[in-house]
Amino acid sequence: MGRLTEILETAQERAAAQGLPYDGALKPAEAHELLSLAPGAKLIDVRTRAEWDWVGRIPGSVEIEWQTYPGGHPNASFQSQLSQQVDPEALTMFLCRSGGRSHAAAATAKQAGYTAVYNVLEGFEGDRDGQGQRNTVGGWRRAGLPWTQS
Repeated sequence: MGRLTEILETAQERAAAQGLPYDGALKPAEAHELLSLAPGAKLIDVRTRAEWDWVGRIPGSVEIEWQTYPGGHPNASFQSQLSQQVDPEALTMFLCRSGGRSHAAAATAKQAGYTAVYNVLEGFEGDRDGQGQRNTVGGWRRAGLPWTQS
């Protein structure tokens, strides 16, 4: 069994165990590895423009807000923006700050007919630690994966 298959099967087992409405749940390092192993794979960052600008960006990701900033209103154009930028047959991975918005975006993509939909657990910044701070427990940045800041 190749590494690609191994990662996808592990992610699918996590999703099945949790009863998730999409194909799988990935750890940040697994998502990063899939970007190099699966031609055409897409990482969709559903954080807000403010988060991309002020917190950091993931090079090569597709940026589509799930909620608008300011205000936090649902992005009424999310599905049309997704369909314009991402092939429904592509391996599609969703990421947000800590995994909540990306869970909703992944569920929406699966309902819209995307065939290989995965959520990135822990998100970009991870969960809060005992002091209420992010970036110390899990997440893309904490894992030392590529990101930039303006």
